[in-house]
Parts: sequence; C-alpha cells; structure tokens
Amino acid sequence: MRLFGLIGYPLSHSFSQKYFTEKFERENIDGCKYSNFPITSIDQLRSVLSENTGLEGLNVTIPYKEKVISYLDEMSDVVKAIGACNCIKIKNGNLTGYSTDAPGFERSFIQNIKPWHTQALVLGTGGASKAVQYVLSKIKMPFLVVSRTPAEKEISYDKINETLIGHYKVIINTTPLGMQPHTESYPSLPYASLTKEHYLYDLIYNPSKTAFLELGEQRGATIQNGYDMLIYQAEESWQIWNS
Repeated sequence: MRLFGLIGYPLSHSFSQKYFTEKFERENIDGCKYSNFPITSIDQLRSVLSENTGLEGLNVTIPYKEKVISYLDEMSDVVKAIGACNCIKIKNGNLTGYSTDAPGFERSFIQNIKPWHTQALVLGTGGASKAVQYVLSKIKMPFLVVSRTPAEKEISYDKINETLIGHYKVIINTTPLGMQPHTESYPSLPYASLTKEHYLYDLIYNPSKTAFLELGEQRGATIQNGYDMLIYQAEESWQIWNS
C-alpha cells in the first residue's frame, strides 16, 4: 500500500484527504491511501514517519509550512527562496521539500488579472503568504505586505485608508480569517472604498465565499477563492510524488 498524507493542525478544514481519496477512486488508482496526521507540534513529524514506514509523500498545511524546513534533507529552489514548504517527497528515508502552493496560486490568480491590476496588498505573513509574495515577484507585480505586527517594509491594517486602497487594486488574503467554522470574521479593511476595478483573492475555499469576498462582491469587485489553487497544487504534489 502506497501511503500519502497531510500534516497540520487542526485538519478539520482539510481539502486534501477527500480530494485524493476521490481521485484514487475516479482514476482507478489502486493500492494508494491518503491519511490525515493532525499533529499539535512539528516535533511529532518524527513519530508520523516512524509509525508509517510506507509514507511516500506528505502535504503540509498551517501552521507548519515554515517550521517543517528544519526537518528536510533537501529542498527545491522555490522552497529555498520563500522559506516555506507544503509538499514533501519521501524516498529512502530522505525528505525533499517542494512548494506546490506557488505554482497553484499562480495558475489560479492570473486568470482574473486586468491591465489596471498593477500592484497588490498581501494580507498575512505566514507560509502561504510567502508563496504568494514569490509569485507576485515572479510576475513583476509590486506588493505591500499587511500584518497585525508589521516588520520592516510591512504595514499594519490601520494604515490602509481610502487613498491607499485606491492605489492597490489587488488584495490577497492569506490569513485564516473567515475560514470554517469562524465564517463571520474578516480582515479589517475600508471595504466601502472598494470599486469594480478591485480584484479580491482569498486563499480560503471553505466557505466558498468568505465574508472578505462577500464584502468585495457587494462593491462590484472581482472575487476569487482558493479552490482552483488547491486542485492545481494537489495535482502538482501527485506529479512530484510519482516523478
């Protein structure tokens, strides 16, 4: 039995197990299983590996995309560049880290870009945010990172006013705000200043329309959730594990 899985905590929001289980059935892929491994500390990764010797691949979700780096034996150039990993290939006990978030986000995100979408606000600073920042740099779209505790070259939410939001027509939410079960929460922004020229992208897919996207849609903005991104990154993971 070929075994694959997901580490993170909590995993109640997980897309991957259902997706891969259905993929194996739909595509008649025999002898494969995908399991969730909810771990409360990244140190428990060693136990997951020792107790599941048939593991060939892992996906990594919050809050371990950055913390898992120190457990890798090798990593792709993209992981080195962004400092976050969400896919691990396991071969002969060696762990090689990849980012499927980056290509998954890029394929999903660029579908709705218009000529006036020239710069972006990136909400959040975690592992997913780093993948988003990598892609924006790659496609040469200037961006500003927004954080509750801003570091150098970042800004706090209270600095986002009508003028700033007028200049940044793309807003990307990489935070868990609005994710099930806390669907009433959303990033603190001057939503009344949004226009039909704005493009709001939320990495969350459950619910399919977060409060963040709902508030943008009410102002006529283009909205996109993270569902396509998850499918693209899942398929990218499968290619990596089978290459």
